[in-house]
Amino acid sequence: MTRYAMPDGMVRAAATTGTHEGYMPGFGNDFESEALPGALPQGQNSPQKCNYGLYAEQLSGTAFTAPRGQNERTWCYRIRPSVHHTGRFAPIEIPYWKTAPHINDGIVSLGQYRWDPIPVPDQDLTWITGMRTITTAGDVNIQVGMASHVYLVTQSMVDEYFFSADSELLVVPQEGRLRFCTELGIIDLEPREIAILPRGLVYRVEVLEGPARGFVCENYGQKFDLPSRGPIGANCLANPRDFKCPVAAFEDRETRSRVVIKWCGQFHETWIGHSPLDVVAWHGNYCPYKYDLRTYSPVGAILFDHPDPSIFTVLTAPSGQEGTANIDFVLFRERWMVAEHSFRPPWYHKNIMSELMGNIYGIYDAKPQGFVPGGISLHNCMLPHGPDRDAFEGASNAELRPEKLDNTMSFMFETRFPQHLTEFAAREAPMQPEYMEVWQRLEKKFDGTPGVK
Repeated sequence: MTRYAMPDGMVRAAATTGTHEGYMPGFGNDFESEALPGALPQGQNSPQKCNYGLYAEQLSGTAFTAPRGQNERTWCYRIRPSVHHTGRFAPIEIPYWKTAPHINDGIVSLGQYRWDPIPVPDQDLTWITGMRTITTAGDVNIQVGMASHVYLVTQSMVDEYFFSADSELLVVPQEGRLRFCTELGIIDLEPREIAILPRGLVYRVEVLEGPARGFVCENYGQKFDLPSRGPIGANCLANPRDFKCPVAAFEDRETRSRVVIKWCGQFHETWIGHSPLDVVAWHGNYCPYKYDLRTYSPVGAILFDHPDPSIFTVLTAPSGQEGTANIDFVLFRERWMVAEHSFRPPWYHKNIMSELMGNIYGIYDAKPQGFVPGGISLHNCMLPHGPDRDAFEGASNAELRPEKLDNTMSFMFETRFPQHLTEFAAREAPMQPEYMEVWQRLEKKFDGTPGVK
């Protein structure tokens, strides 16, 4: 296999035929990739001696005895084993990145909340220092629940690396472009795409176009998976072939480097004398990937009413209770509305799940005012919510011809756990104090007489 050098010094495997340059297609596939010819052993995982003097090492994303269809692991062939990539750990403070359980005294999480876009400060912020936690839910110590964050990044990480022992990260860009240089390859990410960074994977984040802002769902529980389609069948929603996994890439640099580790909500640093991104070849099914949200094929009603919003699930992280997710990642993108004699926007409801929404771009049909690109809303479990007055009146009186919802892309992090506000979300982020007023103007139409009002 041919190889080529990246401007950042990493040596990356050549593109796989038939896919995007630098990526391999498929969700949950068993991949193999090598950045140097013959670096990947054939026919076995751990030969007595590896080519190029490499070390064989397994990265396990599940317990060894997990069922075959759920078992995830990747064999890495690296310049140094991972035990050489950490030294003595020293605790450090990352004040704005919070982890569940995290409940602030005096902060009321019971309510319906909405925030304007969080401005990017005029200061140097990396992927680590620019993370701002909005909510936490569950308990990282028993590996259930999640946290939602906004990242504000203005500066690339230089000779600095990060990995989380707590969680996998679902990254949703809203502004700017980032590069994730990981142990298993390089992912370039821009708005309208998402990325998944597995638990335990080491990486560095560089700014390709800044400032960069976006959303992160930190998943403490079981990994994100594609939802079961049920009667929908084999096609539509998020198709597996549209997920892209990077080809192998490595860097062989002798330089003082800082590695930051997140473990049980605590942050530590360790210093080493080289880059830890030294995996020359790998094979397995535990890997990072990205997905273009523009390839998501929504399914909806073609006669009357409309299904539950769960029909728009892109990825789901299961819990121990069948049908009730630890997290659902739900996408509301451009689509046709054709239902007859039906109220087309999302209806009013209370939900056992708690819902944090973000706007990537455009106008969300249930909230045409106030929910702007980069904005966030939170509707916690069993708290009623739904269209504002203008959206209700517009949808109730509209001519029901086929209508294309265009220029719209919002998402939802939905979890079975109550989401608790952080101090940043309650006291520093630009919360809209008048948000509850969007429902106060809803009028009483009942007068005791029959007929449609």
